[in-house]
Amino acid sequence: MTQQPLISIVTVVFNGKKYLQQTIDSVTNQTYHNIEYIIIDGGSTDGTIDVIKANEAHINHWVSEPDKGLYDAMNKGISMAKGELIGMINSDDWYEQDAVETVVHNYLLNSEKGIFHSDRFDVYPNGEKKLFAFNPSVIKFKYFSMTYNHPSMFVSPKVYKEYMYNTNLKVYSDYQFTLTSFLKNKDQFFYINKPTVNFRLGGVSGQIPLKKVLIEFYTARRNAGMNVFASITAIGCKLGLETIKLIVNKK
Repeated sequence: MTQQPLISIVTVVFNGKKYLQQTIDSVTNQTYHNIEYIIIDGGSTDGTIDVIKANEAHINHWVSEPDKGLYDAMNKGISMAKGELIGMINSDDWYEQDAVETVVHNYLLNSEKGIFHSDRFDVYPNGEKKLFAFNPSVIKFKYFSMTYNHPSMFVSPKVYKEYMYNTNLKVYSDYQFTLTSFLKNKDQFFYINKPTVNFRLGGVSGQIPLKKVLIEFYTARRNAGMNVFASITAIGCKLGLETIKLIVNKK
């Protein structure tokens, strides 16, 4: 490990012309510069490729071809990456300018850790930003929701060599990956107490029917190693939360 380790960043995109330039700028304008930038495009037809080509001087590798979805594209990018840590920033999101420098600083002090993560800013359609902080509650993470901020994660290739993203899931594969990593070795996580990434709300998860969400909710936990009883209990917790949301929204 050097004092200026190579950090790989992967952006996956499909017809994401609207915000892609902002994502690219957030990578190329980092205060830390030893970055390998990879873009995986799923065969866009909306002008996304024009944006990529206009930024080729700042992109180390890019491909545009059909894939099996978001997580397949992520796995493809991971397979191409050569850095000591790999970050994932989707084409709707963007980094704070010192994000990579912050991660590298903590990595150099804690090189035995495998997954570095932080807080994030949630960005609403009207442009408003609110802090979404990491919640360390194990109960909430296992039974209610994703408490780790996946867009903030920088992961060691050693972790990805053991397990990558489940391409059979549409929205819960990042949760399955995180839960699997946690159940295997919770001490490999390192929390950085500051927001490093901006997450634009309104992604794929909000477009999938509740029934399919619940199926993935259960499947991700079972695949990660939780037993049947615990996974079913999590379903009950999820349904309870959804019921409360409906009641509150009706008032």
